[in-house]
Amino acid sequence: MTQLPILHIATDHAGLDLSHHFIEHFSGLGYEVHDHGPQSYDPVDDYPAFCIAAAEAVAADSAEGRFALGIVIGGSGNGEQIAANKVTGIRAALAWSEATAKLARQHNDANVVAVGARQHTVDEATQLVEWFVQEPFSGDERHVRRIGQIADYEAQRG
Repeated sequence: MTQLPILHIATDHAGLDLSHHFIEHFSGLGYEVHDHGPQSYDPVDDYPAFCIAAAEAVAADSAEGRFALGIVIGGSGNGEQIAANKVTGIRAALAWSEATAKLARQHNDANVVAVGARQHTVDEATQLVEWFVQEPFSGDERHVRRIGQIADYEAQRG
């Protein structure tokens, strides 16, 4: 059996209900799930801190040799993806279809998925995240090379 990743979840107010659903759903499937907030609804919350915290936890787990993935949720998922991508070592991808969810893992070894809670039904969003977390990285040399080029740039800019 394939090792299940540790999941780190964060959201903004628009995705709060969906994040609660994901926590219950993935915990029920045997995943270790960590909620990085928010804990209550605030229509003017600032999502970057929550998404950055989830991304930092993914990066820290990965640095310690643990398989971890992140899930960040917003109305569209765009801002949450941008925030997560500011963390060194994070490759966050916005998923809106089966292909984008799976290719993010297969080709980009993405370690955070962003989902728009206002763009999908609960069932659709759940399926997107399931495709993402269940898809392995291909390990193809061309993809490893390209990810390395991105990591090199990231390291050079400090």
